[in-house]
Amino acid sequence: MNKIKFLSLFILTLTVILVMGSCSSVPLTGRRQMSFLPEGMLVNMALTNYQEFITANPTLPASDQRVQAVRRVGNRISKAVNQYLTESGEGDRVSNFQWEFNVVHDESVNAWAMPGGKIMFYTGIFPVTQNDEGIAVVMAHEIAHAVAKHGNERMSQQLLLTLGAVSLDAAMSQRPEATRDIFLMTYGVGSQLGTLAYSRKHEYEADKLGMIFMAMAGYNPAGTVTFWERMQTSATGAEPPQFLSTHPSSSARIKAARDFIPEAMSYYSSQ
Repeated sequence: MNKIKFLSLFILTLTVILVMGSCSSVPLTGRRQMSFLPEGMLVNMALTNYQEFITANPTLPASDQRVQAVRRVGNRISKAVNQYLTESGEGDRVSNFQWEFNVVHDESVNAWAMPGGKIMFYTGIFPVTQNDEGIAVVMAHEIAHAVAKHGNERMSQQLLLTLGAVSLDAAMSQRPEATRDIFLMTYGVGSQLGTLAYSRKHEYEADKLGMIFMAMAGYNPAGTVTFWERMQTSATGAEPPQFLSTHPSSSARIKAARDFIPEAMSYYSSQ
């Protein structure tokens, strides 16, 4: 066997070992996922990059009504999610989370979440959210990304494609800038927003989980449909909002949300 074939076989074998040894299931959906990166290390990376982001982009003060709304909704949904995961024996998924909800002045129609529960709203999304229920749609969607560990899954895939089958600490030491760029693109932060982002599979899953999570917190999941109808209107005749880049179309999400309402409603009780 020549060296090239041996190397290819070695990489394939190592990849299979990584995939087989790092499979887990997403809560509620049960989908099997591959994520081989240490969650604790990702949380540390998130904290560093989050601090860098808010240093360069100061957050709005706590006295701002939009900040108060985001924190009110975020605390309510994260509390309901934490309780559900703890009671279902999956509390380890959020055991190292320190939820934090902030708003930054940016006219982009966008929001994102980092590992560990750091969630950022941009001011440009509020004309679409309009009220607490609309904020809950976006908030629950971002919390779903964090809880489902979509970022770990997506970054694991991208590291394999870009840097080969290496550990995260090795990637950070050998290719720190490339690793950081992959991290920021994975979580939708910065000027390259949407270049990588999540797959449509992740987006649909976050939509469904989000509808369940907002229902658990006492927000009517049917509000997801009206939110996406407003999002569809805001995108007409203009560049797609950043929140939609690389994402399923609004019309597809509206149909999927309508179809999923009966299941989401089984978790709903008005508070």
